[in-house]
Amino acid sequence: MQSGISASQDLHTALKALLTTPSHRGLLATITSETITPGSFIPSSTPSFQDDLQNLSPHLTPTQPLYIFLRLADDLSTSDSRLVAITYVPNAAPVRQKMLFASTRLSLLRDLGGEKFAESLFVEKAEELSAEGWRKHVAHTETVAPLTAAEQESRELAEQEALESSGTAGRGLVVVGRIAVRADEEVVGALGGLEDGTLVQLRMDMKEEVLKLCEVDKAVDVKELASRIHATEPRFSFYRTGGKTLFVSTCPSGSRIKERMLFAASRGNVIALAEKEGVKVDARIEAGDPAEVGEKGVMEELGLGGGQEGVEVKSGFKKPKRPGRR
Repeated sequence: MQSGISASQDLHTALKALLTTPSHRGLLATITSETITPGSFIPSSTPSFQDDLQNLSPHLTPTQPLYIFLRLADDLSTSDSRLVAITYVPNAAPVRQKMLFASTRLSLLRDLGGEKFAESLFVEKAEELSAEGWRKHVAHTETVAPLTAAEQESRELAEQEALESSGTAGRGLVVVGRIAVRADEEVVGALGGLEDGTLVQLRMDMKEEVLKLCEVDKAVDVKELASRIHATEPRFSFYRTGGKTLFVSTCPSGSRIKERMLFAASRGNVIALAEKEGVKVDARIEAGDPAEVGEKGVMEELGLGGGQEGVEVKSGFKKPKRPGRR
């Protein structure tokens, strides 16, 4: 799976039970120790899918994300036994949980068997999972032209990447769509002091979920850039040379899954934060290890020439590798 989190065998078994047990309307699932495990079954107490949605209410809290699988058919004898898959991620949920649930959503459905699902929804508010909320959803889908497969995938990927806290307060708050980045005062000051030869390195604090300043290096030559960026921890780096500013995001292969998720979701808004503070980002580089950031490639990205002859063009301008299971 994309996040390295997989569905447990118990979840596969519980899903089969949902499809064959008349007294079950739905199934809850959550992430436990990097595995997706089944929770409670949602009972079917009425002959109507919409009316049965009331049985979800006791399980929905303002802070706990859930995967919810609901059987659409009211009668098991029908030929259509497909499910609707719902990823419930409330706005007040911890950022790390948002990242994990969102990044695993699409691959989870593929793992469980995409043919089992008639629809996949992303929901942020509990009231959307009520009879009235479902009626509004149906009315909306009937008036909107259906998306192509490519459009649907693009939208779902955008939703997946656009998740982070939207209620975080503090200096340096930047919200783009549903994402928020909060930075401490040192970050803002360092970004405001960028000049030629300056390298500013930032990191996301996993516990506080705040962007923090690691260090500011002055008089860094472009040849030294790769060696100055931290080699084992994810970093957002701003480097200025030739009157232009380069943004470099590095996420070494040994980084933890949760670090990768939070890092990937924050990248675009770190740039937005810098721009809010008056920093014009002229070029961007995404790399795995800092050693992949070569001098020649840096100069070409900034439009300052190709660097010195004989300098190898590193492979760091590819997207970071997907995290595997650890």
